Amino acid sequence: MNILFGIAIFAGLLLLYGVIVYNGLVAKRNRVSNAWSQIDVQLKRRSDLIPNLVASVKGYMQHEKTLFDDLAASRSQVMAAGNNVDLRSTAENALSKSLGALFAVAEAYPELKSNQNMLALQEELASTENKAAFARQFYNDSVMEYNTACQSFPANLLAEYFRFTTATSFEVSEPLERKLPTLQF
Repeated sequence: MNILFGIAIFAGLLLLYGVIVYNGLVAKRNRVSNAWSQIDVQLKRRSDLIPNLVASVKGYMQHEKTLFDDLAASRSQVMAAGNNVDLRSTAENALSKSLGALFAVAEAYPELKSNQNMLALQEELASTENKAAFARQFYNDSVMEYNTACQSFPANLLAEYFRFTTATSFEVSEPLERKLPTLQF
């Protein structure tokens, strides 16, 4: 009788441990999903600022059509990438590069540098870039914590059984793009 009681307690503890590990994996997966949503919100905000930025500078920079076309194409790629982390990361990097080029060319226009709308947009964009950077960091930290939980023994046995797949970090793909774009006027 004592042996059966001991086996029942062991089985109950094992089941309790499995439930705790499973719930922990679910919580970490949901944290990754929430962190991605935070990145998405900030990057959408940046994309929404771009038409205002283009409208502010277009009058001053009429002969920079290719620059505006590149910016529009990059923005379209971001929208088309959706929630695919790899595609979105690449598209966001291209958009950052296009914005950097726009700000670099705008340096040559003194009247544009002193335009109040442009200064306000520059400040708003810089604030959004900072928020997006923090959101990316939180996302990548959440991905690391989730992936570690999925790959650590014995939780990896439950993760594999219940098909918890590892998540992808949001990374800068090109070494030249690791340099932050200049947002100075």
